[in-house]
Amino acid sequence: MVRPSMLFALGALAAAVVACAPADNTTGASAAPSASTACTKDQLKLTTAGKLTIGTDKPAYDPWFKDDDPANGQGFESAVAFAVAGELGFDRDEVEWSTVKFDSAFAPGPKKFDFDVNQVSITPDRANVVDFSKGYYTVKQAIVAVEGGKYAGAKSLAELKDAKIGVQVGTTSLDAVKDVIQPADDPNVYNEQIDAVNALKNKQVDALVVDLPTAFYVTAAQVEKSKIVGQFSSTGGTPEEFGLVMQKGSALKPCVDKAVETLKSKGELAKIEQQWLGSAAGAPELK
Repeated sequence: MVRPSMLFALGALAAAVVACAPADNTTGASAAPSASTACTKDQLKLTTAGKLTIGTDKPAYDPWFKDDDPANGQGFESAVAFAVAGELGFDRDEVEWSTVKFDSAFAPGPKKFDFDVNQVSITPDRANVVDFSKGYYTVKQAIVAVEGGKYAGAKSLAELKDAKIGVQVGTTSLDAVKDVIQPADDPNVYNEQIDAVNALKNKQVDALVVDLPTAFYVTAAQVEKSKIVGQFSSTGGTPEEFGLVMQKGSALKPCVDKAVETLKSKGELAKIEQQWLGSAAGAPELK
């Protein structure tokens, strides 16, 4: 992922990649609020009365957050969190942020937050021990190339037809290469992601296809002078989604689900995604 400072970032970045690692993901069924479910602010069961406590890791990196400050409302996940808070009836000064290590967020046990936002992919195993909101972000695929390379300036997927593409076996990225890009030659498929990354470093492939969160990490920490050529949507299969994490059995879940669905239906989530994960973040949409 793109990070403001790499001197202390690698460990946390690696943890973030775990969030996006290949897995059989499912959003699962989420119950909509019933007529008896009270989603007004004064009826919500909160960690701290009158305050909405939101957890995330520290450091908090671009483009998910800005300037390592989740409370400033900038960056994709900070903006999403405040948008959800607004739908729940909270003003900005009624939101408190709590530092929560990435893997602690979805570990079993009680939580000291109302919900956590930290690029956590929804998986069946995790959903056994925590509750997830409806997905607030469907992970897209991204193309990474070395700056100055033949395909680094591609403006469309069609321009990648003749590219030699590296990708990891068993991933949604491989499916996307075959189904969406459909290159003239079969992609170079690697057992481990690091092998695909090294192939790009060593110019054995023209481009690398990974999910977008991983692409931010590759360009920031793994391959010098690399860039995200662009992002694109996968087709078919079960999409990988990020969800807001809550304690198992959280009474807040139906209301958080409703907030996310409202933001989605109004187009607000799409606007936030375009602002923070689009061209401004160096990841233009490719068609």
